[in-house]
Amino acid sequence: MTGGSFTAGLWRWDARRTETWTFVTVPPEVSAAIEDAADSLGPRAGFGSVKVQARAGETVWRTSVFPDSESGCFVLPVKRAMREALGVGLGDEITLVLEVVA
Repeated sequence: MTGGSFTAGLWRWDARRTETWTFVTVPPEVSAAIEDAADSLGPRAGFGSVKVQARAGETVWRTSVFPDSESGCFVLPVKRAMREALGVGLGDEITLVLEVVA
């Protein structure tokens, strides 16, 4: 089940003083496609998350997207290992393809 393809900039969310997380915001049309695909799979995991496979170029990984009440869209965490593999940092834009997985 495909969520879709998009390009977005990396941004940092400071969850606590000791933790920082790097995300991209999934645009509304791709968030809606993920929502539809997730609804067909049944109940969601914690925090309303949806399991996805993400691809940026040749780099592929499995993770989850999380609903963001502020934007009304999903957000995708991009771990340091993925950012290093892609050669990107805060503020850089990356093109991603997300696919909802069971």
